[in-house]
Amino acid sequence: MTALEPLIIEENLRRYLAQHLPGEDAPLAVERISGGHSNETFFIRRGVQEWVLRRPPRGPLLPTAHDVLREYHVLQALNTTNVPTPRVLLACEDTAVIGAPFYLMERVPGMVIRAELPPYGADAAGRHAISKALVDALVALHSADWQAIGLGSLGKPEGYLERQLRRWTGQLERSRQRPLPDLDAVTTWLTGHLPVSGPATIVHGDYRIDNAIYADDEPRVAAIVDWEMATIGDPLADVGYLLSSWREPDDPQSVVMSRLVQVTALPGFFSRAEIAAYYAAQTGRPVRDLAFYEALAIWKLAILLEGSYARHRAGTTDDPFFATLDQGVPSLARQALLICQNADTSSYKKA
Repeated sequence: MTALEPLIIEENLRRYLAQHLPGEDAPLAVERISGGHSNETFFIRRGVQEWVLRRPPRGPLLPTAHDVLREYHVLQALNTTNVPTPRVLLACEDTAVIGAPFYLMERVPGMVIRAELPPYGADAAGRHAISKALVDALVALHSADWQAIGLGSLGKPEGYLERQLRRWTGQLERSRQRPLPDLDAVTTWLTGHLPVSGPATIVHGDYRIDNAIYADDEPRVAAIVDWEMATIGDPLADVGYLLSSWREPDDPQSVVMSRLVQVTALPGFFSRAEIAAYYAAQTGRPVRDLAFYEALAIWKLAILLEGSYARHRAGTTDDPFFATLDQGVPSLARQALLICQNADTSSYKKA
């Protein structure tokens, strides 16, 4: 494989930050904390100052994907609300600095829940509170007045689901590496079962437990992160995405699903049905057709990962996970199709 270009040109970044952020002009400590599944994420330290930098992955990239400057503007607007978000500091469009556009935000102290839990998650009551806090943060996001905070141009409030199907079907055709009959069957089912959306809200687009930073000392979401797929649309898309990534004790494993956070299967965590019911109670919003939204989320993930598999085959990524997508994407397609086939008997058909 040809040597890949560096994701951060550290000396260029040091000079840029010295000009644009006050503080000591000192060497930078750079730590990569994302393997390239979405936008690349780095911890940046300069003396006692600590930040997080986000930039796109190496190409080839799907159209409209990995737009870090759009992500920056979403966070900049949400910083004025009670939605828990990191505070953004600067954005740079000049690709000569590190090789791609990027933005810098504060590093929020806390814990991302993956394989381990914070101390307050040691018992069932604490895990219940962790679940509740995650849904509460989503409720806060969906309650934000997106027009008042300047996000009126982020997306069109009408026709969100139709656009999602058109856009992601197009993405699939651009990134497809092989026949995917189950994924095509899901496309057909989704097209024939479009729900009627309620009032539009900000949609995160990738809302799951490991895209939240929890406070160290209490079951509270200190920040929601990874906003690259944010738009204006149907809030139940976020609920469906959360459900699609939420593990329960009897869930089967697969190449991709085994990499998701598994701790939510422990006693005390909400079930998927409880997530839907609690969200409905907190918002007063009718919560219907969640099998559609969950299948939509897994379908989109499969298409996104087929794009990642294309990057692997093109030799532009060093993430070993992408090599497993030869089987991982078809496995996701089968899971989404099963949800479609069982939609009428779903335990949360209506919450």
